[in-house]
Order: sequence, then structure tokens, then C-alpha cells
Amino acid sequence: MTMAYLAQPDQQQTLEWLDGSTFSVLLDSAATNGQLTVGRFAVGKGEAPPFHMHTREDEIFMLIKGTALLWLGEEEMELSEGGIVFLPKNVPHGYRITSDTADLLMIATPAGIEGMFRHAGRDVSTPRPEGFAISREKLAEAADLHGQVILGPPR
Repeated sequence: MTMAYLAQPDQQQTLEWLDGSTFSVLLDSAATNGQLTVGRFAVGKGEAPPFHMHTREDEIFMLIKGTALLWLGEEEMELSEGGIVFLPKNVPHGYRITSDTADLLMIATPAGIEGMFRHAGRDVSTPRPEGFAISREKLAEAADLHGQVILGPPR
């Protein structure tokens, strides 16, 4: 059975993420019957996740606004505004935002990666605990639980 799902902005969960960025869960496993996750990052200059790879899902990343450096394996390239990249599972990758701010759209298939963000991040609709930060240990735990492999520090 095919199902349709509409999520208005006030129905989308926004999580505090790395380096003061946010990750909004636009569509998750429940909304897409496990087919895909769609999320949106609002990030600042210098934001960079650890160098990593996905073992369960393919990822598409589109830079709606801003600029970034992107690493695919050992290859470094620039990603400019409007650029899009397809990252098959098991391809090591990372990025670093080089513009003052950036807006990134992420699509992952199949769904499930949102669990990692929910496990380590903080829902911004809840009170912020004093000194909240995502520790390396919490990020590693969330990554491991959801099929992500952290390969090294941010680049």
C-alpha cells in the first residue's frame, strides 16, 4: 500500500546538533514506511562532523545555501551553493562548512538515520539542560546503534 504524508513546519522535529547547529527531521521512518529520511541542517562556519561512513543507507546531500569542503575518501573538493552529492553506503566522507552559514538538505534511503540524530541530539522544544553538548562518547554510541562508522576526527 502506498501512503502519502504531509508535514508542515510546526510538525517537524528540530534537534540541537553539533557545534550549535540544528537538524530538522522533515520526514522519518514512520512517515515514509521506512523508505527514506529527509532532514535539513542549519549550520555555521566551521561545522564539521567526524569523518565517517554509513553502512545501512545511501545519502544525498544538497547544499541549498553556503559553501563547504567535501571529502570523499581522500579526495577533497569544494561544494558550492546548489551543489548536490550522492554518497553510496560504505563510502567514507565528511565536510566542513566554509561560508558564514549554510543550509543543507539530506536524504537517506532506507530510513533510520534519524535515530542517530535523536539519540545524541536534543529536541529544541524541550528545556535546554545547562551545559548541553554532544560528547564524543554519546556521538559514537548513537552512530554505532544506527549503522554509522566514525573513521576519524572532523577534517
